[in-house]
Amino acid sequence: MKVWLFDIDGTLIVSRGAGQEATWAAMRVAFGVDPREGEIRFAGRTDRAIAADLFRLHDVPITQENWWRFRAAYLQELNRCLPGREGQILPGVRDLLSRLVGRSTAHLGLLTGNIRDGAAAKLQFFELWEHFHFGGYGDDHESRNDVAAQAVADAQRHLGDHFHDCEVWVIGDTVHDVECARSVGARCLAVATGGATIAELRSAGPDLLLNDLTWCEELRELIEDDA
Repeated sequence: MKVWLFDIDGTLIVSRGAGQEATWAAMRVAFGVDPREGEIRFAGRTDRAIAADLFRLHDVPITQENWWRFRAAYLQELNRCLPGREGQILPGVRDLLSRLVGRSTAHLGLLTGNIRDGAAAKLQFFELWEHFHFGGYGDDHESRNDVAAQAVADAQRHLGDHFHDCEVWVIGDTVHDVECARSVGARCLAVATGGATIAELRSAGPDLLLNDLTWCEELRELIEDDA
């Protein structure tokens, strides 16, 4: 059996900047500040870490109250931004998920820097949310490794004793996905559909490296080797 922990942005979907637009708008709405394009890095990071960086840059105190103000504004803005950005599901994703959900040996979850409600908003927009039953999210952690630990713990709660018979795979598009997989003893499938090149991903040492998730012999072998 396998536990499949999917990243979202750049792995399952691209939202064409809806999340970043919503982040800038949330800072304006919640705190009256106007972040600039390129002043922080988004790829592979958690929403909590992104917010903390913006708070520091714009002299917003890093408090739980301010985090909740930002979070509420962000979710409102994200739902506004998603329809206008012409995002899309990435190649092979819908087909791969349909193959996995039909297998009793495959258990699907998420490992994402998005806050849980943000992940739900994005995946519901693309009609993918229903496939995932556990996960780790960016609500409480700045470190992606901590999110990975949360995802594995949630998978254990969901599967109970069956978890110990599972091999855990992280599927992502950045070197951070490879690193966080290693931090929890998981294997990693890296795809070059996000911000990293094939060469950058290869240097991180994933167990499997693909251009995208289009059905291929490597994916067939990966899915069927636990039959």
